Amino acid sequence: MSIFDKTERGRTEIATRGQIVAPRLRTLLLLVDGKTGNDELLRKVAGLGLGQEHLDELLQAGLIQAGAETGSANASAVNPTAAAAEAPVSKSIPPPAVAAMPAEQILPPGQTQFEAIYHFYNDTIKSMIGLRGYGLQLKVERAGSVQDFRELRQVYLEAVLKAKGEEIARSLRGRLDQLLYLGERQQP
Repeated sequence: MSIFDKTERGRTEIATRGQIVAPRLRTLLLLVDGKTGNDELLRKVAGLGLGQEHLDELLQAGLIQAGAETGSANASAVNPTAAAAEAPVSKSIPPPAVAAMPAEQILPPGQTQFEAIYHFYNDTIKSMIGLRGYGLQLKVERAGSVQDFRELRQVYLEAVLKAKGEEIARSLRGRLDQLLYLGERQQP
């Protein structure tokens, strides 16, 4: 069984919506997590009409790569954000323990933390929640600081969970928390 993980280019595409990937393929790219086998991934997106050829397309575009098969305990030990991403999304989840990473590894080139969070929220609200996220987008527009964005975190995650399910909410939570808590080490 093949297991794929996002490349740095794939993570950047998710964060910035660089328009490299068609919207249907973006869902598949979001689900690629370095732990889920390709059979299970394809089963999750079968209703969208996506198949192995679409996974191959992401591979050829350099957005995903074949990864070694690792257990979630291993991934969590190496990457604290992976452990946070595995935890269930539920009401009033505290911010996870996030290892301090250099900003250049997390932020898209040329963006400040505020800009990266703003674009992340807007892009994912549009693609994941759609028109039901209009009120949330208005709150994003009114946000004036990173702290304002942190206060939207739980409402945003609950809206994604309701619209797209736990798998996608978990994936987005991991990336959002990297941006929200950039350079900080949070205690669980």
